Amino acid sequence: MSFSVRCLPPVVAQLLMLLFLTATALAQSTGTISGSVRDRKTQELLPGVTITLEGTTLGTASDGEGRFRLTGIPPGSYNLRATFIGYDPLLRANVLVNSGNANVLSLELNSGTQQLGEVQVVANRAIRVATAETPLSVQRITTEEIKSNPGGNFDISKVVQTLPGVGGGGTGGTAGFRNDIIIRGGAPNENVYYLDGIEVPVINHFQTQGSAGGPAGILNVSFIEDVTLSTSAFHARYDNPLSSVLQFRQRDGNAERVQGNLRTSGTEVAGTLEGPLGRKDSSGRARTTFLLSARRSYLQLLFKVLDLPIRPDYYDFQYKVTSKISPKTTLTTLGLGAIDHFRVEVPSKTTPEKELILRRNPTIAQWNYTAGLNLRHLIRKGFVNVALSRTQLHNALDLFEGGPGVTDENKRILLTRSMETENKLRADVNGTAGRWQYSYGLMGQYVQYDNRFFNRVRRAVVDASGQVLQPDVDVRFQTAIDFFRFGAFGQLTGSFLDGDRLTLSAGLRTDGNSFTTDGRNLGRTLSPRVSASYALRPTLNLNVSVGRYYKIPVNTLLGFRDDAGNLVNKNNRYIQSDHYVTGLEWLPGPATRFTLEGFYKKYNDYPVSVRDGLSLANLGGDFTALGNEAVTSTGRGRAYGLEFFFQQKLTNKVFAVVSLTGFRSEFTGRDGVYKPSAWDSRFLASALLGRKLGRGWEMGIKYRAAGGSPYTPYDLAASQASFLPTGRPVLDYARLNTQRLKPFQQFDFRLDKRLNWRKLSLDLFLDVQNAFVLNNPGPDEYAFQRLPDNSGFVTTDGQPIQNNGSNAVPILLANDNRLVTPTVGFILEF
Repeated sequence: MSFSVRCLPPVVAQLLMLLFLTATALAQSTGTISGSVRDRKTQELLPGVTITLEGTTLGTASDGEGRFRLTGIPPGSYNLRATFIGYDPLLRANVLVNSGNANVLSLELNSGTQQLGEVQVVANRAIRVATAETPLSVQRITTEEIKSNPGGNFDISKVVQTLPGVGGGGTGGTAGFRNDIIIRGGAPNENVYYLDGIEVPVINHFQTQGSAGGPAGILNVSFIEDVTLSTSAFHARYDNPLSSVLQFRQRDGNAERVQGNLRTSGTEVAGTLEGPLGRKDSSGRARTTFLLSARRSYLQLLFKVLDLPIRPDYYDFQYKVTSKISPKTTLTTLGLGAIDHFRVEVPSKTTPEKELILRRNPTIAQWNYTAGLNLRHLIRKGFVNVALSRTQLHNALDLFEGGPGVTDENKRILLTRSMETENKLRADVNGTAGRWQYSYGLMGQYVQYDNRFFNRVRRAVVDASGQVLQPDVDVRFQTAIDFFRFGAFGQLTGSFLDGDRLTLSAGLRTDGNSFTTDGRNLGRTLSPRVSASYALRPTLNLNVSVGRYYKIPVNTLLGFRDDAGNLVNKNNRYIQSDHYVTGLEWLPGPATRFTLEGFYKKYNDYPVSVRDGLSLANLGGDFTALGNEAVTSTGRGRAYGLEFFFQQKLTNKVFAVVSLTGFRSEFTGRDGVYKPSAWDSRFLASALLGRKLGRGWEMGIKYRAAGGSPYTPYDLAASQASFLPTGRPVLDYARLNTQRLKPFQQFDFRLDKRLNWRKLSLDLFLDVQNAFVLNNPGPDEYAFQRLPDNSGFVTTDGQPIQNNGSNAVPILLANDNRLVTPTVGFILEF
C-alpha cells in the first residue's frame, strides 16, 4: 500500500490560515455577470434578449450590440436564463458569482418555433445540448462543472471521464495517473481536439507521441467557457475523428477592467490575467481583450521529499487576444505551449519496486506549442471562418541499461530525437436559407516529421543446446519526411413537419495527402454521414445517425524506415470507421435530461504490426511512442454497446450526473481472429453528486467503476533473457489479452469554502482522490529478486548476475495500487 500527501509550502499555509481567521471581520461585496448573446447559426449579435437569474428579481436585456451586464449580485451560484422570441431558451446552470472577478459569458441561442401554449415545453429545451447536425452522442460541460469536479484537479481530460462511454484514468487498460481518453472502445488517438476552431493535437503534458495521453492536461480551465464532446454524428467540417470531437470554447477577456486569479495546490501554481487592450468606447468597453496565463509544477520537489525516484517537471503557457475589427469582423489569436522534463534518480533507499521504475522509465525532454488565428466575418444570414495555425512537438527520450547516470551507448535501450510540425489553413462558409442550414469548406495542411530512433525491443532466447528460439529484436532508423494534406466538406440541414418535429442533416467529406500511395485518390476517402431527429412527444426525441469516418495513420508510422532505409508504410490506407447509432432523449424538466443510446462501430484497414502480427489496438500505450514499426492496413475491428445518461442541473442547491455504459471492443491481427482490445473493459459507470451548503460551502462526491481490463501474460523465458538488457519483460502474444484484471473502483471527494471581500475573493478547497483507499488493479510487475540489503540481485549460483538473466530469480510483484492523493489549495481572484 502506498500513500502520498500533496502539501502546501508553510508560508502559503500560514497565509491561508490568516485569511481564513480574518474572513469574518470583512464585509461581503457583490459580483457582476457580463457578456454577449449571439444567434448560433449566423453568429449575429442579438439585442433585446432577456437575461434573468433564477430565484432572484435580478435581470436585464442585451443592448443594441448584443451585450449585457448584471451588477449588484450577492456572491453565490445561480442558474442564468436567456430568452428571446423566436429562439429556444438557454439555461446556463451553476454560474458562479464572486466579488473578485466579473463572470464573462458568451451565450448562443438556437432559433426555433414557439406557439401559444408551448411555453413550458420550449422551456424544457433549455438544457438540450444536441444540435441539428449532431442530434445525439453529444454532451457539454461548463467551466464551473470542471472546476468543482471531485478528483478532477481542474483537468478537463479527467472531468470528461464522468460522461457515458468515456474511459481512461485507470479504466480501459490505462494507468490511473494518465489522461488517455478511451471513448466507446476506441484508441486515444481516435479523438480530435479544437480550441475556438483551431485544431490542437497536443493537450497533455508528457504526451505519448502518435497518441494523446499524458499525466496532466495543458489547458487552463480559467480560459474555458464550456467543453462539448461529440462521440458520433460528427459534423463534416472535422477531419480525422474516429471516436470523438472535443471542442473547447474559450471565453473572451473582461473588456472593462483588468482582473485575474492565482491558483495553487500541492502540485502546481498557476496565474491568469485578463482585461482590455487599447482605448475604450463610450460604454467603457474596449474592442480588444486579452487572456494570459502561466503554470509551474513542483511535483519534482514533493517526490524528492517522498524519496520517489521519478521527477516530473513542467511549465505551460496560454493566451487569447480577441479584436473586434468592425461590427461584422472579429479576429482571434490564441496559443498554448508546454515544456516538460521527466527524469529518474536513484532513491536513498532502493526496493524492487523502485528498481523497476529506474529500469523502465526513460528521461523525457519534450516541448510543444500551438499558435493560431481565426478570422470570422459576418455575411447575410451567415458567417465565414478562416483559421491559420501552426503546431510543433519536440520529443527526446533516453533510457540506458543500469538506470540514471549511465551514458555508455553500448548500454542504450531507447533513443528518440523527433520533431513534428503541422501548418494548417482552414476556410468555411456557414449560412441559412429559409428552413435550410448549410456549410462548406476546404482544408490544407503541410506536415514535416523527422526522427532518429533506436529501441532494444528484446534479447535472444537460447536453449541448452545453443539453438536460438527467439532472435534479438532491435529497431534503428533515421527519417525525415514532408507532405501535404487536403480536404473538403459540405453539410446541409433542414427542418420539416409542423413545429419542426423532424430534422434531417447530411454531410459529405473527403481527404487526401501527397505521401501515401493512394493518398491522392479522393474517392477512396469519401465519407458520407446522415442524421435525423424526430419529436415523438414535445419532450421526447428519437435520434439516429449513420456515418463513415476516416483517419490518416499517425506520423510515427508514416515516417518509419526499415534497415534498408525504405519507407515501408507508404502503402498504408486511411483507417475507416462506420458508425451506426440510435437513441432517445427525454427532457422532463427545464434542468433534467435523460438519454439512452445504442452504438455499433465497425473498423477497416486498421494498422497491424508486421513484427508481432497484432493490431495496434490490442497493444495499449505508454510514455514512449505509438508506431515506429512496419505495419499493414489489414486489421478489422468492432465496438458496440449501450449507454445511459442522467443529468440534473443545479436545482434546490443540488446537481447530479449518472452514466452507465456496457460495451465490447475487439480487433483482428494477422490471423483474422477478433480478440479483445486493450480498451475492452466491458463496463463503465460513474456518478457525481454536488451540494451547495450555504455560506460559501460546497461539497461534491464522485464514484467511478469499470470492469476488468484485458491484459497479456508474460513470456517467462523471453522475459528472463530480456529484462536486464531492455528494462522490460516480454509479453506472450500467443495468449494476447486472455487475462483480465479485477474491476476498477474509485471514490473522490471535494470540499470548497468561498470567501468574498470588495473586489477580492478566495476559494479554499480540499480534494481527495481515492478517498476510500480502494484497490486500483494492474498487471503484476515482473522483476528479479534482490538481496535482503538491496545491494544487488539474488542469483541461483551465488555469482554476479548474468546479463542474459540465466542465473536470476524472477519474481512477480503485486501491482494493486491503493494510492490516496489529498490536495489542499486555494484560488485567489482579484
